[in-house]
Amino acid sequence: MMPDPVLLFATVILLLPMGYCLLAAPAFLLVKLDIPPVTQLLRGLFNAYFLLLTIAGVIGTVAFAVEGRLVGAVAIGLIAAFAFTARRWFLRRMDADLSARDAGDPDAVRRLRRLHWGGMLCNAVQLVAIVGGIPLIVGTPA
Repeated sequence: MMPDPVLLFATVILLLPMGYCLLAAPAFLLVKLDIPPVTQLLRGLFNAYFLLLTIAGVIGTVAFAVEGRLVGAVAIGLIAAFAFTARRWFLRRMDADLSARDAGDPDAVRRLRRLHWGGMLCNAVQLVAIVGGIPLIVGTPA
């Protein structure tokens, strides 16, 4: 079974922001989140991740739809829609926790850490879903 190059390319584009997050986010587990420049960098990482995932998801959705793979287009579209809505929610929560930390809330750093873990978990689940679906994605339509 020969892989469809358009769908393979779209899948690789979708995997790029996921790989970026997979490699960059765990490094923040080694530093304290009570340091403002560190948390601003973490915020920027997740902002870029969700934004790039949204853009890559739209590209993937269009590619799958053009190739006539509507189930794949819907699946990738759901990932793009999730990234679009999650970005807004995630950054609001992070900004609220950053403000609380700066105001002296002792639990804010713990909430930031939990949010960080949640972002990494979302990325991991989506990455496993995409990698696990590669045989279905690049194969010939049923």
